[in-house]
Amino acid sequence: MSELIFMVEEDLEGGYSASALGHGIHTQGETVEELKAMIREAVLCFFDEGEERPAVVRLHYVRDELMAL
Repeated sequence: MSELIFMVEEDLEGGYSASALGHGIHTQGETVEELKAMIREAVLCFFDEGEERPAVVRLHYVRDELMAL
């Protein structure tokens, strides 16, 4: 596996949450910088020693926006 994709969303209460597509990895952080650190830690903990880890993590930011017509 060369790449792992996380879907990143803003939480209603503030901060950010992220979930890996195709894997059971979920985490959150108050700031984008904290979220990145938490994602790095979660990925390292998820994959066992000797197991192939992704070389790259891609963050896909999802933003909901309402527009009145």
